[in-house]
Amino acid sequence: MRGLIPDSFIDELLARVDIVDVIERRVPLKKAGREWTACCPFHNERTPSFYVSPAKQFFHCFGCGAHGSAVKFLMDYERLEFPDAVEELAQTVGLTVPREGGRDAAPREDKTDLYALLDAAALWYEGELPRNTDAQAYCRKRGLDAETIKRFRLGWAPAGYDGVIKALGNTPRRMELLNEAGMVASNERGSKYDRFRERLMFPILDRRGRVIAFGGRVLSAEQSPKYLNSPETPLFHKGRELFALWQVKQANANLARIVVVEGYMDVIALHQAGLPIAVATLGTATTPEHTEVLFRAAPDVVFCFDGDRAGRAAAWKALESALPRLRDGRQAYFLFLPDGEDPDSLVRKEGREGFEKRIKEAMPLSDYFFNELSHDVDMTSLDGRARLAERARPLIAKLPDGAFRDLMAQELEKRSGARALLQADPAAHRAVQRPTAVQRSLVRSAISLLLAQPGLADQVEKPYRFLRLDKPGVGLLAELLDIARARPGINSAMLVEHFAERPEYPSLQKLMATLSVGEPESQRMEFISALERMEHQSLMQRRDFLSARRGELSDDEKAELRTLLPLREQMSTKS
Repeated sequence: MRGLIPDSFIDELLARVDIVDVIERRVPLKKAGREWTACCPFHNERTPSFYVSPAKQFFHCFGCGAHGSAVKFLMDYERLEFPDAVEELAQTVGLTVPREGGRDAAPREDKTDLYALLDAAALWYEGELPRNTDAQAYCRKRGLDAETIKRFRLGWAPAGYDGVIKALGNTPRRMELLNEAGMVASNERGSKYDRFRERLMFPILDRRGRVIAFGGRVLSAEQSPKYLNSPETPLFHKGRELFALWQVKQANANLARIVVVEGYMDVIALHQAGLPIAVATLGTATTPEHTEVLFRAAPDVVFCFDGDRAGRAAAWKALESALPRLRDGRQAYFLFLPDGEDPDSLVRKEGREGFEKRIKEAMPLSDYFFNELSHDVDMTSLDGRARLAERARPLIAKLPDGAFRDLMAQELEKRSGARALLQADPAAHRAVQRPTAVQRSLVRSAISLLLAQPGLADQVEKPYRFLRLDKPGVGLLAELLDIARARPGINSAMLVEHFAERPEYPSLQKLMATLSVGEPESQRMEFISALERMEHQSLMQRRDFLSARRGELSDDEKAELRTLLPLREQMSTKS
């Protein structure tokens, strides 16, 4: 939903951002003439059919039909609502999103108070950390420096049952928010108490750096559970979120590799050692949503686990989640640590260089895949090789169609002697062709040309002489001209975004997508010609209307008809 963000701000934002930069930070693009191209991030394909136009500030996939402006790309790629996509884009160019009509009038559910309360809780925990000598001693023992504590906003939840309640729950509304945010729990009698007590606190941030939940760690091995996370809330879904992803993105403008470890302290130790590429799942196995977020952050993902049975079970779950998302250009690796070691302990012993060397030597997914499936199989026997094929086929079939899937199938055939017999994806073999010419009505042609060059509106004076034409789209063309005339310098994407919540939006996007960038002067001449022909058609329609009513015309209408009778259809009137 657009919410109450002014159209003028959307115009300014889309004028400031470059869609090529926005998309290239997430999808590798290659120059192709005046445009940029890539394999589509929204469906599986071998041949690039995803195009980005700097001139139109617009993207379009000729394979699956995805298209839109930079805002629409973020909505689709990052799975954001319209206001959140605008906020994210605005942050990149240093703009603050204004709102019209006040917060209470916003049509979508407002979570501002919830975010504010969680941020206040994080600040309160941060303030409590210096006051507790045990927590301070623990931080020193783990080698945490002041800069790291500040960067991760570490805090302390003191003993007692009502610290947060007393600090932040001083009104019924704030108590309601504490409950909604998962900061308090209830006993059997319904009394509220602090969920987190005597724990080192780790704020969990969303993709925009806002506090959405907490993880708490006890200081003593005798206490349990060792880690306690916030429950699921309207802001926090542990199957989608990753601890420290915000810090990773802040530290890396171009992230080539990301490492997934198991614990908060492992993440923090690697960051402090000079490897700000580590994240962790939040008390859950790696989910398909996690792997999609990871691969959108970096093309190479290294899953780092303990070498014991639990670690290998977790690694296999990560592999199963990753398989459907391994489009060409994405790679997964597996790093298993020596017994008794974790990333925190290893990076202390070996330093940044030692741990980085381990990362670079991590096992490719293909090796781990076949090693794991054949570890209890007698590969010298026919039965054993058949068993490997039976295990591997359904998993390889989950891979997106592409070079990696083909090579995995070849490797299975090489190891087992059995053909992969995978079901081909019919969509992947469909030829994708860019349309060369599209038969359009004059009105659609004029709209398309105006979308390609909104500045053409300056050459059309009011009143618009084509308005009497009784054809679909005439009113829309007039409205587009009005908007373009009122906003000098507006670009194509900005013009279309004015219709984001209108029924015309999909049609305008399709027109944007199918019009190739042409020579400005030839487009201008074609546009003016289309308007002239539309005016001619409107006059012909008027002549035919008056001619059909000859016996009922007023004197003025008779005079008008006499001026129209000499008209001949000198132009094409295809529609």
